[in-house]
Amino acid sequence: MSLEKPRHLAGKASNIRVVLCAGLLFASGLVSPLAQGQSAPSTTHPAKIIIDSDIGDDVDDVFAIGLALVSPEVEILGISSAWGDTQLRARMIDRLLTETSVTNIPVAEGIPTQAKSSFSQAAWAKGGNVPTKSHPPAVDFLLAQIRKDPGNITLVAIGPLTNIGAAIDRDPVTFKKLSRVVIMGGAIRKGYGDLGFLPNRGPQPEYNIYSDVAAAHKLFASGVPIYMMPLDSTQLKLDEDKRALLFKQGTPLTNALSVLYYQWGQQTPTLFDVMAVAYVLQPSLCPTTPLHITVENDGSTRESAGTPNANACLASDSDQFFHFILPRLLKPFPLQR
Repeated sequence: MSLEKPRHLAGKASNIRVVLCAGLLFASGLVSPLAQGQSAPSTTHPAKIIIDSDIGDDVDDVFAIGLALVSPEVEILGISSAWGDTQLRARMIDRLLTETSVTNIPVAEGIPTQAKSSFSQAAWAKGGNVPTKSHPPAVDFLLAQIRKDPGNITLVAIGPLTNIGAAIDRDPVTFKKLSRVVIMGGAIRKGYGDLGFLPNRGPQPEYNIYSDVAAAHKLFASGVPIYMMPLDSTQLKLDEDKRALLFKQGTPLTNALSVLYYQWGQQTPTLFDVMAVAYVLQPSLCPTTPLHITVENDGSTRESAGTPNANACLASDSDQFFHFILPRLLKPFPLQR
């Protein structure tokens, strides 16, 4: 509800041979020069991700999961429910996958908590012809997946961080073997409702962080690379024209999005969580800045002096974002995955 000496050679002739060989390789396309600090992107295998979501309160979670479902750049290893009634949230994920004919993604059940938020889409979560399924505990599932493929999994956390904090408590060594954690969370320089049209009132505590401050402390101290999509870059409004275009498509996914939008019962969704998934797919949508983030006891996320412990996206372009996500959500569905 928000993730990169040469060996010394003794003689001049040897140096010349090396330079000539390198030039031939570059010219042939066998080796590509990379900017300093960059690594070559993988073009052969989709990125492996696990999504941890408090789906069912605000409606942005289901848009975020929907975007991941239609994007071939990622392989979804599993989706876990977070915060509040995690059993019902897991059933809601089951229903979304059933409605979209996606049968190969495991669903895990997070740690239940007391939540003051409204589960606005509970009726849809309880309905539908959904096969009865058992759900492994989210912490067990996450740690097991990391052990199977250390260093290659991205965790996309788009809810309060309770499951993440518990996984760190259980096995910090294994948790640190995640490739990275991409979160929607925090507020660095802007707060809720700051769309750039009025004087900046400054940041304020953000829901996903202040809901479980202790877990946020653990994540930011974990040593795992963190890519942070805060309020500064995620207040992206799905306006009436975009909704009309989307909801008239009549695919299983857009039908689910439409029903859940109306059950959510408000006017204009803010697609906070969608940016976390979009960043995984296309990092240029939300360029990040290395910062040292201190999580205060009230849930504020303050940039402070020190070695960077997060890469935060401080601004994004709304037009670029929607030009990226809408054609994907408008695709015929289900896809063959």
